[in-house]
Amino acid sequence: MQEKILQEYEKVKDKLSEEEFLEEIERLKADNDGIDFIDDFGAAQMVVQNHNGVDTSIFENTQEESSSEMSEDIQERYDKVKDLISKEEFFERMEKFRQQEIENPFMTDVSLADMVVGEFVEEEPERHADPPEFVKPINQLEANSRDVNIAGRVISISNPRSFKTRKGQSGEVCNVELKDNTGEIRAVFWTQNIKLLKNVTEGDIIQIKETDIKEGYTGLEANLRPRSTLIHLDEDPSRFPAYEEEITKIADIEPETKVNIIARIIRIPTIRSYEKNGKEGKVASLELQDDSGQISYTLWNKNVELINDLKLEDGDTVKILQAQARQRQNRDGENEISLTHWDGRIIKGDYDVPEIQQVFTPIGDVSEQRDVSIIGVVSRLQDIKVFTRKTDNTEGKLRNFDVRDATDEIRVTVWGDDTNIPINKGDFIKIIGGDVRFDEYTQSQYSMNTNFNTQITVNPENLPLETIDELEAIRNELHPVPIGEIQFDFDEDGVEIDIQGRILSLEDPREFQRDDGNIGVVRSALFADESGKVRLSFWNEKAQGDYAVGEAYRIENARTRLGMYSVDLNIGGSARIIRLSEEQASAMFIPELATLEKAIYDYKKIEDLDEEEEDKIIIGRVIELNDIRTFDRDNGDTGSVRNIEIADDTGSIRVVLWDKDANMELEMGQPLKIQNPRLTLDMDNRLQATVSGGTTILDPSEKELAELPSQEELMESIFVSKPIESLLEDDTNVHITARIKEVFADKILLKKCPNCNENVEESEDEYICDNCGHVFDEPKYTLMIPTRVEDDTGEIPVTFFGDLAEQLIDMKKEEIISLMEDTYDISDKLQDLVGMTIEIIANVSFNEYTEENRLNPKKLLNKYF
Repeated sequence: MQEKILQEYEKVKDKLSEEEFLEEIERLKADNDGIDFIDDFGAAQMVVQNHNGVDTSIFENTQEESSSEMSEDIQERYDKVKDLISKEEFFERMEKFRQQEIENPFMTDVSLADMVVGEFVEEEPERHADPPEFVKPINQLEANSRDVNIAGRVISISNPRSFKTRKGQSGEVCNVELKDNTGEIRAVFWTQNIKLLKNVTEGDIIQIKETDIKEGYTGLEANLRPRSTLIHLDEDPSRFPAYEEEITKIADIEPETKVNIIARIIRIPTIRSYEKNGKEGKVASLELQDDSGQISYTLWNKNVELINDLKLEDGDTVKILQAQARQRQNRDGENEISLTHWDGRIIKGDYDVPEIQQVFTPIGDVSEQRDVSIIGVVSRLQDIKVFTRKTDNTEGKLRNFDVRDATDEIRVTVWGDDTNIPINKGDFIKIIGGDVRFDEYTQSQYSMNTNFNTQITVNPENLPLETIDELEAIRNELHPVPIGEIQFDFDEDGVEIDIQGRILSLEDPREFQRDDGNIGVVRSALFADESGKVRLSFWNEKAQGDYAVGEAYRIENARTRLGMYSVDLNIGGSARIIRLSEEQASAMFIPELATLEKAIYDYKKIEDLDEEEEDKIIIGRVIELNDIRTFDRDNGDTGSVRNIEIADDTGSIRVVLWDKDANMELEMGQPLKIQNPRLTLDMDNRLQATVSGGTTILDPSEKELAELPSQEELMESIFVSKPIESLLEDDTNVHITARIKEVFADKILLKKCPNCNENVEESEDEYICDNCGHVFDEPKYTLMIPTRVEDDTGEIPVTFFGDLAEQLIDMKKEEIISLMEDTYDISDKLQDLVGMTIEIIANVSFNEYTEENRLNPKKLLNKYF
């Protein structure tokens, strides 16, 4: 590093490493596209200012583009391929490359034309015995001079590095070290210049026309401009030194030197992120080996992209030029030499390096030791866990998964960035360099931890056929269990299985208190595939998931729980819930919801329903909506209940809704599909459907709606007008028109226990409920108006309760209570009802005490004299 730049680095060395300092200098220069006249020293000063709290900004670039790409320039390039393609095709190909390079702000029409020519013609570099322009020796070049021609032998070429400017533009930069007999200089090739290096390699002699000379951190450097050109020169020992590409054996590398090596990659660990001084960086350390030894080779930040750009894999042979050797301490505290990539180059090729056979230990043979390599199948996988480190309260991540081979299975724990490696159950996985330790909590008694230098490869290529066959056999054992087999094949608690299917019904999460006082959460659901259904219990964090009825899921690591009559599944902390797209569900042969419903449930008309039937689906329209009633539960919570009535073309049935379902928005005539209701008899011995935990309310499909009568058709068919003489026991929703013959006004306010709602006797002091023992001062009142009605065919008793009683008498219950407490007699008002004609919708039931039918009114449609 140049002395004055080193002096600047001293001001921030406690905040930045040397590599980070130099990288920021490069970035600042890149922000100016390599054109503005900012040298390394100026950029170094700006880095110092930025990190020492001084607000500074990069000057706006006034890039001197080649003002106009003359049409003759394009013509010149087309002439090279005019015998191969038409002019129209030439321009079409230019446009195609333009779209590919749309994010590249430096691409010009001439650059695009060159790319088209490159598809058809392998141009030999032009060589000159003498430079066509005057070229100064390198030691005579001066900083801050412009439009300078330089020449030299290529000593090293860096791999291109990508960058983004502060203006959001993308680009690349590549450094080339040139040398003549007087000195060395770095030439900086920017995005649109890099194509000039297509036919350049180390050892070539080149001349570059029109560069700007700047002060760099290693000395002078020549920055190319958009119009810079490059030519090859012939050998000239009087001006350019000979090129010797000395290859150093790994065992002979000395610290603080730059070396060239040829080696085989034996390990490529995961690219890892780190944070320093509020900035995030990336790092990866490759393990290399030649016939003399091993060494690590570290790539920092943008250079880690070379792993993917060059498609590097373990086993590849590479030539590495101008690697920086340094001494460091390994994790055992011992000094060792390592290599760092900076301005050198990695060349992937077929080099003469001894083959290295990676040794994989059978899992059944592992023991407590470091640097163990295994290969197997991911047989069990858990979700990523986030934790807080006790040392510094920072957040960390880990993930556990099991790997199985033909000999055994082992638990593997990955940390940090490795948790983001996309792994699925059933994947083949190769782990090179894990640490095995004794673990009494695992079946194999051992577990493996990965570390900074561990390589993890998912579904590696080029495995031996024998290994592939072995792993395929294991993978085939990991298929999900058909849900219909769970009840027959599992007779013990805690067996882990995988299932896939769709949610049929879903309850709300419920909190409960554990024995230790902590609060837990549980949520139940019914889950099905084409073979059957099973009840799931989601616990704690899993209970808070965003699930939906009808959605498809794959559930891994569910645990069996033996109930009294069935086997259920617990979905706890180690389980994985994977939501599937419809494309994935189809690929896994998971039927659509409608198909599952037909396989699991029976569609039944309302008149065909029977008590205690299970697994039924009923479809109807809402023909009655009662008010929502609230109540207090024993645990202090408030519950909600609502009665509605639905009808199809065969009849109607009362539906009891609780809590969330009771509060759903409903409208008269709204169609509902009720999946798996609980069918019981009510107090009047009529069948009713209760929406319970295993019940789901859905919207009918278009096909189902087409088979359901309209609201008007249902009202006409359900609310049939009948004379009293024709009424039969168990008639429902009959439309009665009759006159009130008699009103029984003796007792219109029933006193009820506020706790259990049972009748209580009159008391002058406190009340004591004979049913539940509750003691209270004020009872709960129910308004009741018993009547007898008649038409031309007969008469029948009718008792109006609650809201219907208030509608009949045109008075609110609270008003009546207040009047009666003031000893006001309302019997006259009740007797005024005699002779009134009423239209009601009612059900008919048989009164065993009077041995006659009675009407239970549901709606008061009209009243008049």
